Amino acid sequence: MSGQQVAYIRVSTVDQNTDRQLEGLTFDESFTDKVSGKDTNRPALQECLRHLRKADTLHVHSIDRLARNMADLMKLVQELTAKGVAVRFHKENLTFTGEDNPFQTLQLQMMGAFAEFERAMIRERQREGMAAAKKKGKQIGAKKKLDPDQVAAIRARVASGEAKKALAEEYGVSRQTLYSALASA
Repeated sequence: MSGQQVAYIRVSTVDQNTDRQLEGLTFDESFTDKVSGKDTNRPALQECLRHLRKADTLHVHSIDRLARNMADLMKLVQELTAKGVAVRFHKENLTFTGEDNPFQTLQLQMMGAFAEFERAMIRERQREGMAAAKKKGKQIGAKKKLDPDQVAAIRARVASGEAKKALAEEYGVSRQTLYSALASA
């Protein structure tokens, strides 16, 4: 009994193109995510995992498309191969079937370590970029909805007995935004 050939494709953002992954190959089923690979909580991945059956082969462009950390990678490959699904990574030209092969396990761990390292480097560059932008006085994150003068005025009005709900409506913000602004500095 031969199983299905199933593709899992992932890019990090909606505007990225999936065309280069597994290009020119034909599959019985294909699942595509356009989200970060930081964890396994991805809609198409979860649907793909539910779909896969014994004797199927899961095709993935490269290891970092399936998982960005060692724990997730090892868990996914072990769970899939334990239920009889082969996992094939095309870029690395590696196929895992669950057979007891120390060299295959070493290869998976090394490639997983590289994917995890790459993810850590991305986060490091993001932190460095944000720190440099902050240093230049650029706004990081969402712009504050209330400026310091407005917060001071609201604080004084609350102290004189005005209702926070009415003030939030007047200033066009949610009550939670108003409470947060009053709680800060």
